Amino acid sequence: MPDTQKIFIVPEECDGMRADKALAEMLPEMSRSRIQKIIDAGDVIWNEKPVAKKTTLPAGAKLQITFPPEPATDLVPADIPLDILFEDEHLVAVNKTAGIVTHPGAGTGDDTLVHALLHHTSGKLALAGGEARPGVVHRLDKETSGVILFAKTDAAYYALIEKFSERELDKQYVALTDGAPDLLAGVIREPIDRHPTHRTKMCVRENGKPARTDWFVEERFGDRAALLRCVLHTGRTHQIRVHLAHLGHPILGDKTYGRTQHRHEGWPMPRVMLHAERLRLEHPISGEVLDLRAPLPPDFYNLAEYLRERYGSRKIMRDN
Repeated sequence: MPDTQKIFIVPEECDGMRADKALAEMLPEMSRSRIQKIIDAGDVIWNEKPVAKKTTLPAGAKLQITFPPEPATDLVPADIPLDILFEDEHLVAVNKTAGIVTHPGAGTGDDTLVHALLHHTSGKLALAGGEARPGVVHRLDKETSGVILFAKTDAAYYALIEKFSERELDKQYVALTDGAPDLLAGVIREPIDRHPTHRTKMCVRENGKPARTDWFVEERFGDRAALLRCVLHTGRTHQIRVHLAHLGHPILGDKTYGRTQHRHEGWPMPRVMLHAERLRLEHPISGEVLDLRAPLPPDFYNLAEYLRERYGSRKIMRDN
């Protein structure tokens, strides 16, 4: 399999970063070790010269990156049912159920979404991102449901990674929140980074990475809860969960960023009530516009119905 060359433009949020850190931001699903190997091999070119890991890159810099092929994966496919939203020879979109992990990692078993897709596609997932994460171009938290994309060819993989890094997608989530905001819409532009003491958590930090979430109230359940639509402009870890908690309205069922559960005794909250409802993008190869949508899963729908019956409902109409 031949090497693949792609052109990447350094985004504004990576302005002034070292090359290794900038590439880690631009290629979030590629391992740090693989990025380092590509840099060390002289395969990241800027201004006709190879960059070093400590090279400072300005926003707008045009990088030519050569990606060597990866060896075949040794992951064992698993026959796990999937809800396929779209599939062709280049990519596959899945309506992920809550509770399944996106890809293998520390402490995971052989029941991840990647294992299921290896069975479904007969092993035809792109290996450009690494043999441990074939086809993975982005991910959803274990408890989050909804639309997720996987690449079946290396060409699609690199094109999708570029789209994600340059924010060329419309990513919309819906969330059921603890309490209802006074305003009907807003924009959260708070930087996010690792929590200084709880290393498994993220938090808003002054020197964190830029993050933006637009939010809109679609339905209020009295003052006890709300259905919010969130539009992502960046892709930080736990971004929506952290931003809505910072807003004062954490997602229902979120034991990491939410309030204590005794406030909602009797409410049916089996997990973090966050759903990736829509992903709109141009097909990485054909250019066709794909508008991928995942219907609300039963647990999300049932909790919304429970809230309507108990607290009433006020739906908010807005221009799309």
